[in-house]
Amino acid sequence: MMGSRQVAQGALFYEFSLEDHVPQDHLIRAIDRFVDLGSIRQHLAPFYNSTGRPSVNPELLIGYGFGIRSERRICEEVHRNLAYRWFCRLDLHTAVPDHSTFSKNRPGRFRDSDLLRQVFETVVHRCITEGLVGGRDFAADASLIRADAGKM
Repeated sequence: MMGSRQVAQGALFYEFSLEDHVPQDHLIRAIDRFVDLGSIRQHLAPFYNSTGRPSVNPELLIGYGFGIRSERRICEEVHRNLAYRWFCRLDLHTAVPDHSTFSKNRPGRFRDSDLLRQVFETVVHRCITEGLVGGRDFAADASLIRADAGKM
């Protein structure tokens, strides 16, 4: 029959794979290949409780790598973006943790666990292992900028 559909009719069965919808050359696949979060999981294990809020997987930190600094926005992007869902190992039916879980963990568990330092050291160590950096030299930018904060 020709013409527009009057009523939206859902399919009885869906076959959908996130694997098929994340391009092989996507940056997130390279990150997944080279960043092993196993050591970070072990490092965080003592900070998780068996009761209360569900734990936040370290993969949800991916938002910081893409310049998303808001926990609320990270959770929204993981909810919408198939590549982020794939990286976080969340299928289409799995709920993304609430942003308040991040907000509660960041000043407490994450700071107490020295998590961000651990992530940074893991990434730098992997870059040294892969020959991307030598790990011998280091530079710091210590620019001084005069503040214009005086009262007028």
